Amino acid sequence: MYTGKIRIKETDQSDLPNIMQLWNNGQVMFYVGFPRGLGVTIERLQKWLDGVNQDIFRRHYSIYAENIGYCGETFYDIDHEHDLAILDIKLLPKAQGKGIAAYAFSNVIDQVLSNDLATKAYVDPHPDNKKAWKLYEKLGFISKPRPAFLKKGPTYLEVTPDTFKCACPAESA
Repeated sequence: MYTGKIRIKETDQSDLPNIMQLWNNGQVMFYVGFPRGLGVTIERLQKWLDGVNQDIFRRHYSIYAENIGYCGETFYDIDHEHDLAILDIKLLPKAQGKGIAAYAFSNVIDQVLSNDLATKAYVDPHPDNKKAWKLYEKLGFISKPRPAFLKKGPTYLEVTPDTFKCACPAESA
């Protein structure tokens, strides 16, 4: 288990080279259908950045850890109509399996739920992504039927304030 400091910051221009590395990594993007990575450029990322972190209802964060450096990303987007947040997290292989994802994702889930941005949040991992399923179950996500209003997909895991199991230490790093 990782014991160094973890920093989660709103993504800004300075993070784009790291995000490009993450999104272009085939290991990271394998289960989202891009086994060779996205092939994204800095120019495309600059345009993408203009659309995120515009308000409290859509946030993208970059994750850094002491002695590791850039680890990955986490994200939420609020669907007001359905009182639901879509969540995502991706880590580089060097940061996986250390508890960093549990810490960072707990932080994002807590932000959504404790600030009343939505009463529930979901992820939809690939059925074969066993590491992701293990993380989500650890944090209190429960597999449920996928709501009809969402784009068709094979999975839907939901977390609510009643099921959420925070993996954050008592003190912030």
